[in-house]
Amino acid sequence: MTTSQQIADTLSKITFNSDGLVPVVAQDAISSEVLMMAWMNREAVEETLTTGRVCYWSRSRQSLWRKGDTSGHTQALTEFYVDCDGDTLLIKVNQVGAACHTGERTCFFTKIL
Repeated sequence: MTTSQQIADTLSKITFNSDGLVPVVAQDAISSEVLMMAWMNREAVEETLTTGRVCYWSRSRQSLWRKGDTSGHTQALTEFYVDCDGDTLLIKVNQVGAACHTGERTCFFTKIL
């Protein structure tokens, strides 16, 4: 469980963009497979760190998006990283079901090269 002080320290390291968002890459904690890219706002970061269940910000719905609420395909947080510039997050998760809204395990299933 993350403490209030740890959350405050983490938030102070994050640079949110002009829309109050930061990009986050979700990676499988066991296989290291990149699962998806999404966005978090301050509230989503706080909720994710507090509960251990990954929560994103849905730009299309303009609301918090708790991964798995409608699909049952949840993500449990195992590790949380802020990059060197503080403007991108990497989270490692235990993925239950598909990460992609299309039903694919990962959003990165279209190989170009």
